[in-house]
Amino acid sequence: MKILVMHGPSLNLLGTREPEVYGTRTLEQINQLLVAYGEERGADIATYQTNHEGSIIDGIHAAVEQGFAAIVLNPGAYTHTSMAIADAIRAVKIPVVEVHLSNLFARGPERSKSVTATAARGIVSGFGHESYLLGIDAALRLATPARTPRKRGAQNPSRRRAAKKPSSALARRPRS
Repeated sequence: MKILVMHGPSLNLLGTREPEVYGTRTLEQINQLLVAYGEERGADIATYQTNHEGSIIDGIHAAVEQGFAAIVLNPGAYTHTSMAIADAIRAVKIPVVEVHLSNLFARGPERSKSVTATAARGIVSGFGHESYLLGIDAALRLATPARTPRKRGAQNPSRRRAAKKPSSALARRPRS
């Protein structure tokens, strides 16, 4: 299964950009980790970074044509403003999981709203580079066809067991 991981604006500066917020791992180190993590799960992880909104949109559209089963997307600052990226997510039939290194909701009111998350299947935020790992796990689950669960009590009629009769000791117990 192929999963596309897309990194948005300024994520190419990871490792040096506000390490107290985003950590000290570089984007290259995170990408290597993601590819290895995917291999452990039988998934082919492709990574892509751009600082341009239109390139993110083009990447989302192209992912379907290129046979990706899901997208893990960190839209960076476009999270808070881009109706165009949200519309691109809605336009494709594959699941998109939004991820963020930092906890958006702990960083002030201007960062606590995600326009793009309104279109994504879910959001993982605040776990550093592990947000991507959790996002990959979610994408794999969403992209894997689910087995139809059996309804409770819907057993094969030949395997149904007769209700047990109360034991004679219980039947003879005096009632109080």
